[in-house]
Amino acid sequence: MIKDYIIYIWRNFTHRKIRGWLTILGILIGVASVIALISVTQGMQTAINEQFSRLGTNKLMVTAGGGEGAMGIMGSAFAAKPLTKDDLEIIQKSSGVDVATELLTKMGKIKFGDQTKYTFLVGMPTDETAKVFEDMQGFEAEFGRALKNGDKYSANIGYLIGQPKGLFDKGVKVGNKITIEDQDFKVIGIIKKLGNQGDDTQIYIPIEVAREVYNEPDKIDYLYIQTKSGTDVNNVAESIKKDLRKFRDEKKGEETFQVQTFEQLIAQVNTILNIVGIVLIAISAISLVVGGVGIMNSMYTSVLERTHEIGVMKAIGARNSHILAIFMIESGLYGMVGGIVGVAIGLGMAKAAELAAISQGVDMFRASITPGLIFGGLAFAFLIGCISGAAPARSASEMKPVDALRYE
Repeated sequence: MIKDYIIYIWRNFTHRKIRGWLTILGILIGVASVIALISVTQGMQTAINEQFSRLGTNKLMVTAGGGEGAMGIMGSAFAAKPLTKDDLEIIQKSSGVDVATELLTKMGKIKFGDQTKYTFLVGMPTDETAKVFEDMQGFEAEFGRALKNGDKYSANIGYLIGQPKGLFDKGVKVGNKITIEDQDFKVIGIIKKLGNQGDDTQIYIPIEVAREVYNEPDKIDYLYIQTKSGTDVNNVAESIKKDLRKFRDEKKGEETFQVQTFEQLIAQVNTILNIVGIVLIAISAISLVVGGVGIMNSMYTSVLERTHEIGVMKAIGARNSHILAIFMIESGLYGMVGGIVGVAIGLGMAKAAELAAISQGVDMFRASITPGLIFGGLAFAFLIGCISGAAPARSASEMKPVDALRYE
């Protein structure tokens, strides 16, 4: 019977091709947009989680600013009460702290040749504490060498700065001179590619030199902390908070600083991405509803056009269940075909987004393409088709043979 149903449905589809494809188009657009958004969102989450996992579970970050989460961290450089070297000394004495390293970050004016650009500049330590930052960032010189004690007006540059059209028209090479805020620096190393444009266009100089250039003798933007082996990172975080509150004379809940583990940061970023993903998917799902309404409308029209045929089928012995099955299968197939094409287009869109990201230097991003996503999209499209066709199919199955045969 299934074979006969399919043959009958195909025959009717070929007689009404334009209407059939327009019906499929509604589901196709909805499925493609939902699949593309889910794939991109999951790919972003995977990329971010991989980046954070490299940082290790025994690391902490301390920043200025009382706001929680990513916005507080981003605003740390503009906080009313910044971190200072005195805070660093207190943290170094906190229970469970092994190594603490400081960073100063600025948006710097960089000149190379006859071009002037603006990019982030990181003032970093050149002693043994720098290893915490280097381990967390995957900081390693691919050409030349990293900064070390004794370097004065020397700089390491991000991978893209060393490439033509990366930041300047000509790639900066080891041994070249660049000018940072009217001070000449010699490039002594190019850092290995980190996978995103922000990191790969940064410039690194000794922190004491950065303090001199920007006249910031005491300010610290970020403190990276490595805990001692065998200690609970959350307990160390609480110890640091307690010590800093006491030193800065601040009450609990009114701190002008943040102490966060990278597990907390991962959770916050994932929460934000989940909310954004749900909102975007909900918006794109509206097109699926429209597609479902299109299938329902098409099926009602089809029932009216084939009323006489339904009467003939019932007159020669077709049961209500047979008529119901024909129209349910037909609407389900509309959804399935729309789902197949929609999934293919959606994955193509996600892959195109991945390639666009790579072309912009964001190598860490990958579209997430999983069997669950593919089969889930197909099943959902088929389900939408069946649900949309349920009412027209029931209407067709309940027709009385005499009335159907009399219908003109």
